[in-house]
Amino acid sequence: EGFPAPKPPRPHSPSETLKEFDSGVSEPYRLGEGDQVFVQVWEKPELSGVQFVGPDGALTIPLVGTMKVAGMTREEGAKAIRDSLARLYTGISVTLRVDQYVANRVTVVGRVKTPGVIRFEKPPSIMEAIARAGGLVDGPVNLTHCAVIRGRNRVAWIDLPSLMSGQELSLNLRLKAEDVVLIPEDGDLPVYVLGQVVKPGAFRWTRGMTVIDAIAQAGGVHRDSNSSSIVLVRPSTNRRVILSQDDILAPINAVNAGLERGDIIYVPTNILADVGYVLDKLNAFSWVFLADTLRGNR
Repeated sequence: EGFPAPKPPRPHSPSETLKEFDSGVSEPYRLGEGDQVFVQVWEKPELSGVQFVGPDGALTIPLVGTMKVAGMTREEGAKAIRDSLARLYTGISVTLRVDQYVANRVTVVGRVKTPGVIRFEKPPSIMEAIARAGGLVDGPVNLTHCAVIRGRNRVAWIDLPSLMSGQELSLNLRLKAEDVVLIPEDGDLPVYVLGQVVKPGAFRWTRGMTVIDAIAQAGGVHRDSNSSSIVLVRPSTNRRVILSQDDILAPINAVNAGLERGDIIYVPTNILADVGYVLDKLNAFSWVFLADTLRGNR
C-alpha cells in the first residue's frame, strides 16, 4: 500500500538549523561499546585500572563481576559500580574516566570517496566527518545540499556550497554519536540502505535488484534489528511501504518487485519499530519523510 505524498520540507536558514540542533549537543556523553575507561576506586588499587566496554556493553569489576554500563553517563557508571562495591566495603568512593570515546561513531553516505562508519574520540563536525570520509567526489552535477539525520525524528538541511567554501561556518554542526550525514547523489542514483545493517551506505543499482539483494550488499542486518518492519521508500513515486520478513523472502511480488534507482531501505531497531523516524528523500530538491510510516499509520 502506498502513502500520501508528504508536503515539501521548509528550507532551513542557518539560524534555524543551529537553533534546532544545538539544543541537544550539550547532552552528557554516554558510554558505549569499545570505550576505554579508567575505573578509580579510592584506596583500593587492586580494584582500579583500565577497562574496555565490551560488545555486551559491560565492564568486568573485580569482586562484582560483569556490569552493564552502556548508555550510562560517567557519573551514572561510577555510581553503579560504587553501589555494587558498597555491599562489600563501607565508605567506598569511585570515579570513572573515559580515555577513548570509541562509541562516538557517525555514518557518512553519498558522494564521498569512502562512505561508511567513522569513529571519533570526540564528536566531529560535518566538515571533519566529510574529510574523514575522503572528501567530496566530483560529478557532472554540482552538489547543493547535505542532510544530517539525528535520532528518531530530526533532520537538518545544510547548504553545502556555503559550508564548504567557508562562507557559513555556523552551519558546521557538531555531530553526535549515531548521526547520519547524507551527501545526495545526482544523476544515476544508487540504492541506499540505512539503519541496523552491518555496512550502511549507497550501493550500485542493478536491474532486478530486490530488497534482500540490497540488504545482503550492506552485510545483512544486526541481531537487534526489527526485520518485520523494514521500510522501503520510493521517492520517484512518493510511496512508502513497510515490508515484513515474509515479504522480502518471498518470490518477487507487487510489494517486493525490483528496486528502482534512488530507493531507500531503512532497517529499524526493535526499539524504534513503532515510533517516528524522519528521513528525507536523497536528492537535492524534494525529500520524503518516514515518520508516519514508522508509526504504522497507513
